[in-house]
Order: sequence, then structure tokens, then C-alpha cells
Amino acid sequence: MQTIDMAKTELRELNQTLQAQAKDTNQTAWVIENPKGAHAIAVGLDAPIEVTVKGSTGYYCAGMNKQATVHVTGSAGPGVAENMMSGTVIIEGDASQYAGATGQGGLLVIKGNASSRCGISMKGIDIVVHGNIGHMSAFMAQSGNLVVCGDAGDALGDSLYEARLFVRGSVKSLGSDCIEKEVRPEHLDILRDLLERAGSDAKPEEFKRYGSARKLYNFHVDHAGAY
Repeated sequence: MQTIDMAKTELRELNQTLQAQAKDTNQTAWVIENPKGAHAIAVGLDAPIEVTVKGSTGYYCAGMNKQATVHVTGSAGPGVAENMMSGTVIIEGDASQYAGATGQGGLLVIKGNASSRCGISMKGIDIVVHGNIGHMSAFMAQSGNLVVCGDAGDALGDSLYEARLFVRGSVKSLGSDCIEKEVRPEHLDILRDLLERAGSDAKPEEFKRYGSARKLYNFHVDHAGAY
């Protein structure tokens, strides 16, 4: 295990070191100490390494992540895991606004609450929030799964495309073109897998599903995978 102390190491040097790790690296476990809310920690990673950030982070932690597992023991500022491609990002505390925005793959787990616009314009990422999410979450979400074990704020799924939204608690209001839909066996399978991977003991049968009424957008749904 390699430890980097941000009290002694500049952010640029830290990210250059992590980004330099190859797919076949033997140094797979990294610990970052004293993050002190720094912005853009562990961004642009592209190797199967495990990075543990011991504390809370600022803006854009783990942005553009590929392959890596990034574990933040505190909370994360705006834009955590933005444009994530693959791998896993775990936040033990809360996440600020637009967590997982434009994410195209991988799994984002937020064990606390997420603020507004969680999963905005998501394009294939899976997001599991153990707590609540704020208003305008999943705005223009195109694909992927957003699982909320708590409650959702106003305008959930506004202008939604083909992402699947699962909420166990209450929804303050639905956004334009977002409706409640039937939970079928295949959706229970998706929920069961994601909840297990996210370390949640919630039961799939406790969730409601929300999706697009398909009345706003103008591309053909059969071609959704091309967008």
C-alpha cells in the first residue's frame, strides 16, 4: 500500500502519480491522507487501482474515472464522479450537487444524502444513494439506473429519456414527462444486483419505478443506444 500525504504533496503531483499507473501495475492500493477538501482529487484515472481518500473532498473528485475504485471516507463536493466511464466510486458521507453528472458507466455509491441534480444527464452510469436526493435529479437522464433508498425532491426525472429511476421513499414531485411505471421482474433483478453491490440492505420490492412517458423527445426510441 502506497500512502500520499497531501500536507506534503501538491495536488498536481498526486494526480500525475495516480494517472501514470498502468493496467498491469503491481502498486494497486493507494491511500490519500489530509485531503482537506481539495478539488479534483483522483481525476482521470485509468487503471484497476484502489484509491482511499481519508477525509472529505471538494469539487470534481474522481471525475472521468475509468477502471479504478475510489473510496472517500468523508463527504464530497459538487460534481463527484462527473463523466465517469467505468469502475466504482464510493462516498461514505454526503455528496453535493450534480453527483454523477453525465456519467457513462461504472457505479457511484453515496452512503449519505445527495444534493440537487444528482445524475443529471446520466448516460449509462449506475448510481445508488442510501439516503435522499435533492430537486431536479436525473434531469435529462438518458440511460443507466438511479436508485434512491430514501426520498426524492422536486421535479424528479424532468425531461427524462430512457434512464430508470427507482425510489423507495416519497417523491415530492415528478418533472415534465416523468411518470410512475410498473416494476417488472427484470427491474427487481436490476435492483437486487445494484443494492447488493452498494452494500444496502433495502429490499427490491420496496421501490417504485419512474421513467419517461416518451412524449417530449423527438428521436426514435429504437435508436436510443446511438445517442
